[in-house]
Amino acid sequence: MWTCLCQLCFYLLSALVVAALSIVALVLYKTKPYPNIKRHKDEETFLDPHTIKTVTFPSLEDSPSLELSVIVPAYNEEQRLPSMLDECLAFLEQKSAGSPNFTYEVIVVSDGSQDATVSVALGYSKKHGAEKVRVLELIENRGKGGAVRMGMLSARGRNLLFADADGATKFPDYDKLEVALKQLAPEWRDDGIAIGSRAHLENDAIATRSFFRTILMHGFHFLVWLFAVRSIRDTQCGFKLFTRTTARKLFTSLHVERWAFDVELLYLAENLKLPMSEVAVRWTEIDGSKLTPFWSWLQMGRDLFMIWLRYLVGAWRIASIQKKEK
Repeated sequence: MWTCLCQLCFYLLSALVVAALSIVALVLYKTKPYPNIKRHKDEETFLDPHTIKTVTFPSLEDSPSLELSVIVPAYNEEQRLPSMLDECLAFLEQKSAGSPNFTYEVIVVSDGSQDATVSVALGYSKKHGAEKVRVLELIENRGKGGAVRMGMLSARGRNLLFADADGATKFPDYDKLEVALKQLAPEWRDDGIAIGSRAHLENDAIATRSFFRTILMHGFHFLVWLFAVRSIRDTQCGFKLFTRTTARKLFTSLHVERWAFDVELLYLAENLKLPMSEVAVRWTEIDGSKLTPFWSWLQMGRDLFMIWLRYLVGAWRIASIQKKEK
């Protein structure tokens, strides 16, 4: 009897090892080690509404010519985008008026939107000028991470911020991120990330959330800690500020293009030992979220495991390390 049980355990363990090795082999076979960043011809230019001409976007590899680039990923955001842009541009204009050295641009990245997102954004470009507001229209939906990356690769700023189109984070809190980033990285050539965080609001959020959503939230946070990021409490807040040098390293190495892209960015930053600071920001939940709590978090949980596995077995590698070694 004891011998039979030992044999059964041995066979089960062997089957698990074979299955695990098969999964690893499949991941290695199916996965490219470095991101293949595709950009359609039409995505290389933006429309200047004043001249009615298309102009080629600059490259993140170029030297910066502005203080700040704000990247706003937008998928079917015609309803929520105006209030966000109104607050954003009012703040940036006031900041620019008070400090002539402060120059900025806002790049709205329409992620294959099927509504009037592009028209709404172009209205702001016409009002403020294409030097200040540009619209990058992606031919097909890539996911939020893919949209943010395309905007980053097209930016001119010394520092680069991505901000969600829903306007959930109060834009004037940019000043807090700017102070934190300058403490980490006095120059744009230095590495640094200032990360907007809602962690201080967690107790209030739990009080208003359903028990089911609270369990999902804690489960997601545990998976993030287990598989990817351990030094940052809130990885998902859509308000993060990078120096240009750091943006080059991270967004050319990013594989994940959908919801879990924030986690991979911070996983890369931890592995590259980049300086990071988590900064408390004001945040209000806005109706119209594209996230469906259960299925979106299930997808992100799967993505977290695959991020960990692919880097663990060497299926994914960090492009910026490859460039440095060359």
